[in-house]
Parts: sequence; structure tokens; C-alpha cells
Amino acid sequence: MSQASHLASDLSRIINRSGQFAYENGITVTDARPGYAEGVLEVRPTSSNPHGTVHGGCLYTLADTVAGTAACAHGASCVTVSGTMEFLRPATGPTIRCVATPKKQGRTLSVMQVVLTDDAGKNVATGTFTFFMSQPEKQ
Repeated sequence: MSQASHLASDLSRIINRSGQFAYENGITVTDARPGYAEGVLEVRPTSSNPHGTVHGGCLYTLADTVAGTAACAHGASCVTVSGTMEFLRPATGPTIRCVATPKKQGRTLSVMQVVLTDDAGKNVATGTFTFFMSQPEKQ
């Protein structure tokens, strides 16, 4: 396994650990490697909006978490600069899946696109997230 793959695996372990924001909100990163990540949201009663579908904030959190994992998986630290979402249809079901891939992977800025699908494989949302990349200091 390459150093980048180890870093991606370590990042997933941290995100998926009890006490972390994503974990406590039903989000699990299921695959992470440089420039790619997948994750799922376990839909809970607390994930619902007043209409009985998944709250847009839950979908945004899933997308930001998975996109950030993809952006940072090669070893840099990163923080979200901006994110936009297009909510295409109501999200329901026991899980919502998110896949993040790069539009641009840069030294200082990386732009990730996300696609969120329900259990039937229907797109429920898409989005674009930009991250500021902070390179690790050289020893």
C-alpha cells in the first residue's frame, strides 16, 4: 500500500471514529483514496425535515465530508472554502450514498464534484466544493 493510500485510510479512520461530527450524524466514509471518496448517510429520524424527507443540511454535511476526504486523501490538510448543492428530488430511504471526484486537484485549491444517490440509485443531489489545501511542512 502506498503512503498516500495509508494517509487516506488513516483519514477515514479518524472521520469514522465515535465522537467525530460525521460519525455522530450517521455519516461513514466507506472508501477513500487520493482524489476519490465514497460515503453513506444512515438516515435516522433526526435526519428528517418537517416534510419527512432527509434534511438538506444532512445532505450538505455528507457531501462536504466525502468531498473533503477526497481532496485531503493524498496527504494535505484542507478546509472548505465554498460549497454549492443542487437538490434534485426528495431524499428518502435507509441510506444516501455520496461519491466525490476531482474537477481540479491543485496545490492550494482543489475543487470536488459530488453526486448523492438514494437506495434506488436515483440522483437526489449534486454539488461542487472548493477546498484550501495546506501542504504538510517539510521536516
